Amino acid sequence: MKNKSILIGSIIAAIVIVFGLIFIFNGKRVESDIKTVTDIKRMFNKIYKGVNLPELETEKIETTADNVEAYTGLKSNSNIEKMVVSEPFINAQAYSAVALIVKDGSDIEKIKQEILENINMNKWICVSAEQLYITNNGNVIFLVMSDEDQAKPVYDNFKKYVNNKIGKELHKENKEEDIELPPELPAS
Repeated sequence: MKNKSILIGSIIAAIVIVFGLIFIFNGKRVESDIKTVTDIKRMFNKIYKGVNLPELETEKIETTADNVEAYTGLKSNSNIEKMVVSEPFINAQAYSAVALIVKDGSDIEKIKQEILENINMNKWICVSAEQLYITNNGNVIFLVMSDEDQAKPVYDNFKKYVNNKIGKELHKENKEEDIELPPELPAS
């Protein structure tokens, strides 16, 4: 009887150890993993690996109404807790990636749709983003806009980062051409 108890205890301990090791070494992310600005910056570092991008600055942006509208097109900041923006040091390159942490209970799909409808894909001088991709992982909304060679791999890497645990995917192609300079400002 004592040997049987020791055997059962050993089996239970082995199972616990195996599951613990699987959890530790699996490295898979779940929705609850992205909660802080530090988590978002870590995410950006990972999803940028292997993608040819300009030199970027990734920083937390204050969630004032003006900032939220400038980076996302949202008319209100009332549902936004945190915002991290990643854009080029040189502003004449059409690239922007934004991660928003929205308040619990927010209508994430409505927020994503508003971004899709209102974001300014022509916000740079003389250049425009060709593609816009938006999705979410839990209460984290992720969007990236640029040309296809940059936006799509970054977007796909975000989906991999969160193990494809995403909400509805939204996509928009910019139909406008790059902004032309007026005749008095000829291109060199």
